[in-house]
Amino acid sequence: MDLPLGQYWRLLRTYLRPQWPLVLVVALLLLSGIGVRLAGPPILRAFLDRARQAEPLSQLTELAFLFMGLAVLQQIVALLQTWSSANLGWAATNALRRDLALHALSLDMSYHHAHTPGELIERIDQDVTEMATFFSQLVVSVIGSLLLLVGVLIAFYLVSWLLGLAFTVLSLTGMAALYRTRALAAPHWAAGRRTSAELTGFVEERFAGTEDIRSSGAVAYKMHLLYDIMRRMLERYGAARVNGNWSFFAMHMTLMVGTAMGLGIAAIFYLQGRVTIGTVYLISAYTGTLAWPLYDLTHQVQEFQRVGGSIQRVYDLYSTPRLINDGPGCTFQAGPLAIEFEDVTFGYVPTEPVLKHISFRLEPGEVLGLLGRTGSGKTTITRLLFRLYDPQAGSIRLGGEDIRIARLADLHAQIGMVTQDVQLFAASVRDNLSFFDPTLPDERIMHAITELGLHEWVSRLPAGLDTELTAGGGISAGEAQLLAFVRVFLKNPGLIILDEASSRLDPGTERLIERGIAQLLKGRTAIIIAHRLSTVTRADKIMILEEGTIREQGDRRVLMRDANSRFHQLLRAGLEEALG
Repeated sequence: MDLPLGQYWRLLRTYLRPQWPLVLVVALLLLSGIGVRLAGPPILRAFLDRARQAEPLSQLTELAFLFMGLAVLQQIVALLQTWSSANLGWAATNALRRDLALHALSLDMSYHHAHTPGELIERIDQDVTEMATFFSQLVVSVIGSLLLLVGVLIAFYLVSWLLGLAFTVLSLTGMAALYRTRALAAPHWAAGRRTSAELTGFVEERFAGTEDIRSSGAVAYKMHLLYDIMRRMLERYGAARVNGNWSFFAMHMTLMVGTAMGLGIAAIFYLQGRVTIGTVYLISAYTGTLAWPLYDLTHQVQEFQRVGGSIQRVYDLYSTPRLINDGPGCTFQAGPLAIEFEDVTFGYVPTEPVLKHISFRLEPGEVLGLLGRTGSGKTTITRLLFRLYDPQAGSIRLGGEDIRIARLADLHAQIGMVTQDVQLFAASVRDNLSFFDPTLPDERIMHAITELGLHEWVSRLPAGLDTELTAGGGISAGEAQLLAFVRVFLKNPGLIILDEASSRLDPGTERLIERGIAQLLKGRTAIIIAHRLSTVTRADKIMILEEGTIREQGDRRVLMRDANSRFHQLLRAGLEEALG
């Protein structure tokens, strides 16, 4: 569980270096605060001693105003330090959250299938939020507390070497107790964070499936599972709190001894006539001041234990390697692109292949109608084209280039895809069409809309391109797919994939986008995955998959006329019934 200190330091260095001016401000405010705190007791000592000596009121008044000024200054410095530390913490954690989100998005689909969205949200949001104190205060506070501790000990030595030695031993004893109890709670905090992530993932998935849960009468069962997770979370966080408090208990006992020792030594010195009443106050005040850095160090150790679990989980996510990486790069030709699968075998679990020895070629500009029952491997072929996965055997070429050679961004730029489910953002129609690209002019967007025959649909929107959509939609499933067609048209790729893109459209909307589909496919290579007969009538070639192998492929017209072909039989039976 223990992370090497080098990893903590590397994390700090990475995310605090860009904020070095703010780090410098926090450090200066910290030193100023320590100086102000140490300067207060000597002023009060002088005030008390001069008051006993009946010195003029004017001198006492000056000391009183000086002390009050220091008190006000101390509060101002504390306020500025809190503000600067908060800004520093949020700047660093936002940068970490951004990098962690980008890393998570770049991980392979196998990782995302193994981890729920709720779990990733917990890591990127809550775990990183837990680290705000680590960036903003932890190291600065530890250094500040140590400096204040040294300052107080020096002050004690200036009064008496015996007093300084006694409190030095006491401080070292307290530090040793902190060291021995520093890691007691860290494993429990990590376990609590894991359970919290499990809870977030559980709630996210169950709310997404509310309709099915309620309709199947499974509410009570799901609530039982929720109670079980919350019980485990209570046990783990409770253990973390209990074990974490050992540090406070050890330090509290140390400081009780220190307070008694300080007051006892001060009383003995005073009775012996070695110190004035002002110096007695000074010893008492510095004894109380000594408690502040020791308690703060205890608190920071507890924070260190708590944040250690989050840092461990962040490093675990960061250390997850990408299995799909950029190739050295290649240049794709403009226009329609050829596709070639050569003896491709692939399984999401390597020992259970979904595709077995798949080989086919699609010439530039050809349209392939891809048919097959659910689970036959149709969508898997498109995922391999995007390099969301790499096949266990064989090769895939796009435009004559092995896709493993291409950079992923270049590859994805060449492929446009429309599926049943369209991702919408809480933004305007314009931003949803352009993917927030401010350089894309409205004229080009409207040209694409007009080319696809969707101008009438846009004109019916309340505010045209400025119509605001919600993250959940705000428009029908059919309208969302119309929007997806425009997106792909604006992207202008060489390959189009329609993955059952019209399966959720009503007949009226489907007729509306007929012209749009024709325009979209013009001058492009395309793969159409469909259950409906009307969709595959555009195909030049047909390929039918069964249990991960090619059952049949060939020219659509030839297969239509061949009474013995599987495609001919599907047409006679009706595609939807035969493939449903």
